[in-house]
Amino acid sequence: MVARMVSNFLEVLAPENALLEFLIALPLFAYVLGVLTLTKYIYVLLRRRGLSDNIVVYYNRKVIHILTGGLVGLAVPYLFTSPLVPAAFAFILAAITYIPHRTGKLLYWFQVDDNMYEVNFCFAWGAALLVLWIIFGSPLYAVMPIAFMSFGDAVTGIIRNAVYRRRTKSWIGNLGMFLVTLPIGVLYAGSVGAVAAVVASVVEHFELPPLVDDNVLITISTLSILIASRALGFL
Repeated sequence: MVARMVSNFLEVLAPENALLEFLIALPLFAYVLGVLTLTKYIYVLLRRRGLSDNIVVYYNRKVIHILTGGLVGLAVPYLFTSPLVPAAFAFILAAITYIPHRTGKLLYWFQVDDNMYEVNFCFAWGAALLVLWIIFGSPLYAVMPIAFMSFGDAVTGIIRNAVYRRRTKSWIGNLGMFLVTLPIGVLYAGSVGAVAAVVASVVEHFELPPLVDDNVLITISTLSILIASRALGFL
């Protein structure tokens, strides 16, 4: 039994062509870095138009959520045969975004000194992909928490920023997130996905600083629902 589990684990984890998938990942990695650079120019443009630093930084974080975590996450099942390479690059990005916090040289146009939640985002993205792909043997369900975190959380942040002009928590943002995550959940996992969308949209409202933020809570709650549903035979 144990030998079979190990064999299945290795079979899922091993890419069909590791070199090819590494080469595929490189332009995606460059694209992510390009988006990070692009948001620097967005920062300059919006600051010149009179928006405050905290508003622009928060908008940029959500732009990054959508254009990197979201779009790349949707593409992963079509480009990779295993979670190993994309998850590894996500963890590399987590390290890259952590270093400025460690050195005190923040990438000011999307980073802040009072939290490292963009690091959490990268790590949660890679962990969700890795864990769910291994458990289900397919990337199908692994995309769901990534999409919740990338698109749903981005929408709630954009709504709150537009309404309150600062980073804050408000149920109006969670409602916006639910309207985005519900069709995503239903598309990927039917009624189980709908339940996961409700739970993820609620837990996004909370965080336990400095380490546990909405990215972590969205990912953990969605993973828990998917894994429990699998164990109970609903998926």
